[in-house]
Amino acid sequence: MDIITPRPSDLGNGFMVRRALPSAGRRAVGPFVFLDEMGPVRFEPGQGLDVRPHPHIGLATVTYLFEGEILHRDSLGSVAPIRPGDVNWMTAGRGIVHSERTPPALRGQGSSLWGLQCWVALPLDLEDCDPAFAHHEAGELPRTERDGARLRVVVGEAFGLRSPVAVSSPMFMVDAQLAPGARLALDADHPERAAYVVSGTVRADDNDAPACGPGQLLVFAPDEPAALQAGDAPVRLVWLGGAALDAPRFVWWNFVASRRQAIEEASTRWTAQAFPAVPGETEFIPLPERRLAPTSPAG
Repeated sequence: MDIITPRPSDLGNGFMVRRALPSAGRRAVGPFVFLDEMGPVRFEPGQGLDVRPHPHIGLATVTYLFEGEILHRDSLGSVAPIRPGDVNWMTAGRGIVHSERTPPALRGQGSSLWGLQCWVALPLDLEDCDPAFAHHEAGELPRTERDGARLRVVVGEAFGLRSPVAVSSPMFMVDAQLAPGARLALDADHPERAAYVVSGTVRADDNDAPACGPGQLLVFAPDEPAALQAGDAPVRLVWLGGAALDAPRFVWWNFVASRRQAIEEASTRWTAQAFPAVPGETEFIPLPERRLAPTSPAG
C-alpha cells in the first residue's frame, strides 16, 4: 500500500484545497487522473466560490459535496445547483466550458463549502465525443449499510450496487461513513483501488501500516487486500478506482489527452476564444505558463 499526503494550498479567504492526484508518487488510480478536496471552508457574507469559465477536453468531471452548494453553468446551457450527496458528471469530450460559483442567495448570507472534484480520463474512442452534462440528486444514488458502515455508490459499481450515472469505463466511487472501530473491506472487482480519508483515522489490515488521517490517499496494489478499520472516532472516506488507463495521458491545466497535439490544439482554440461560451458569463482566463505532465497506465 502506498500513502500519498498532498500539501494544502490556500486559494484565498481561508479556502484550502488538497490535490491528491496527480502526485509525484502516483499519476492515476484507474481512470481517475485528478482528485481535489475543496474545503472545508466558511465564507463570510458577500464572499463565496468563484471559479470563472474555463475549458476542458478529454475528460469527465465528477463533483460531489459534503457541505454547501455550488451553481454549475456550462456552454451547453446547463444550469444546475449541486448540493450534498448529489453528483455532477460533466463529459468534456472535444470541448466544454463551465463555471462554478456560490449561488447569490447563499453568498449574501454566508455559507460553507466542502467536497471533492475528480477528473476521469475518457477512453481513447471517446476523447473527442460530444460534450454532455448529467446531474443526479442524492436520493437517486444507491445506498446500503453493512458492519457499521453506511455506503453510497456515487459512480460505477461496488458493494453489489450500481450508480445511475452513465460512466465511460469500468470504475467506482463510493462515499463511506464508518462507525468507531468498524472494519470495511472492498471486493477486488477492480484492478486499481484507493481510499481517500475525509475525516477520522483508519488503519489497514497490515500490522505494520501506520494510522492514516484526513487528506491522505491510500493506494492498494492490485493483488493486495483492501480493508480498513476506523479508529476511536467516526470516519468518512471515499473509495475510488477502476480499470487501468488504456493509454498514457498528458494532463496540463484543464486539459487531459492521450496526444500532446490535442492539448496544443485546445490551447490555441482557447487563446483564440474559439470554445463555446457559457451563457451569461463574460470573464476570460488566459492560459498559464506551459508544462505537460504524462500520466502512465502503471501510475
